[in-house]
Amino acid sequence: MTHYEIIIYWSRDDEAFIAEVPELPGCMADGETCQEALSNAEIIIREWIETARELNRPVPEPGRKRRIGLDMPDDLLISVAAEAGHREKSVSEWIIDICRKMVTA
Repeated sequence: MTHYEIIIYWSRDDEAFIAEVPELPGCMADGETCQEALSNAEIIIREWIETARELNRPVPEPGRKRRIGLDMPDDLLISVAAEAGHREKSVSEWIIDICRKMVTA
């Protein structure tokens, strides 16, 4: 069992339960039941960490971040997501980078 936050929700588009691990960008799993999605997420978390270590990338410590809600117009979110993708970052990572630059400037 890991100590990373796992958010499980029903996806109408996928017709499955989705388990997302916000602290590990791109780390998610699915399942026909909540329990299956959770079990699959545990496997994916281990694989995510193993891959990150193999590639000499940092592995975030669990529970080191706090979540906030952010309402954003669709057109702005599309632009932000595209810019983050060009930089090979998640939207959250890119917004955090910008915030750090603004606060420490």
